[in-house]
Amino acid sequence: MSSRQLSAFLVKNLQDLNEKGLYNEIDPLESANGPIIKIRGKELVNLSSNNYLGLATDERLKKAAAEAIAKYGVGAGAVRTINGTLKLHVELEEKLAEFKHTEAAIAYQSGFNCNMAAISAVMDQNDAILSDELNHASIIDGCRLSKASIIRYKHSDMEDLRAKAKETKASSKYNKIMVITDGVFSMDGDIALLPEIVKIAEEFDLITYVDDAHGSGVLGKGAGTVKHFGLSDKIDFQIGTLSKAIGVVGGYVAGKRDLIDWLKVRSRPFLFSTALTPADVAACKRSLEILMESTELNERLWANGNYLKNGLKALGFTIGNSETPITPCIIGDEKLTQKFSKRLHEEGVYAKAIVFPTVPKGTGRVRNMPTAAHTKEMLDTALATYEKVGKELGVI
Repeated sequence: MSSRQLSAFLVKNLQDLNEKGLYNEIDPLESANGPIIKIRGKELVNLSSNNYLGLATDERLKKAAAEAIAKYGVGAGAVRTINGTLKLHVELEEKLAEFKHTEAAIAYQSGFNCNMAAISAVMDQNDAILSDELNHASIIDGCRLSKASIIRYKHSDMEDLRAKAKETKASSKYNKIMVITDGVFSMDGDIALLPEIVKIAEEFDLITYVDDAHGSGVLGKGAGTVKHFGLSDKIDFQIGTLSKAIGVVGGYVAGKRDLIDWLKVRSRPFLFSTALTPADVAACKRSLEILMESTELNERLWANGNYLKNGLKALGFTIGNSETPITPCIIGDEKLTQKFSKRLHEEGVYAKAIVFPTVPKGTGRVRNMPTAAHTKEMLDTALATYEKVGKELGVI
């Protein structure tokens, strides 16, 4: 593609996205990503952060990060397999295994990296993957990278999963079959039916893989979706991020020691990307310690989530079937969704519009992410603003 061709391609498609209300504007923050944020000099109630427990700005984590920088510097200096593994990395992975109730764990640079690393390290072109149709983009890309046959099943439809597992197993075409699901689905807030998935997996000898990015720190008193259902010994792969409830950055895979040992020698992001920084590792470890010492932040998150959810529902908004603090206000039309989000912003509430391709066309929504750091006064401000804008635009 020549530079002229590239220019024509970009101009045409960017214009098309703008006309359809699908272009995403990025708003740089002039403050920390807390319950109140500042954008272009204006303070707003923040309902778009994944900082579920408010730990991204916690003084205890800042102190741990500063001490790690003083001792180890700002960078790890190498990939993990050369000499980029610090004592801190080992301590973090031991703490992760304890947190997730598994034999071992391995840390990566991001949750996205985890799915790119773990799936392709175990599955190949001779295998099959049964994947929930609403799984996160990183799962989809990890499946593609593995070159395994990808068989999508209807979202949380256990009859469809069982039928496809039976058919896939009976075909005798595949060496290994894996079933992959998000623990908590980030756009709707619903929880995977893990007990039923485990039963099907046991019946058809499936490898089980749960991405718990939005469940860790949220469900199971903080330990995640797998612990929520008491299935820690039944799930082969537990994936999570260190950038949402944990409040820092990175990701991890937790499971049997043999699995973790294999990932250390065969997962490409671990082998070919510089290790997590000392500050991040130390802050993650301190965050996990806080979660394991007390459930106070988790309880505050759920109280705030329920308060906002009940308030929005009482106002007449369509909030779907969320079972977690994630609370979508489903608008439908993409342009109206973008306009709704913009008006909230103008009135002092930052709640981002989510449209295609993140969600299916015609299901645009403003997704609300209350955190443990919000006060009731902040949430009341948000609810009053929702009521004003909802009536103004005819949404309620």
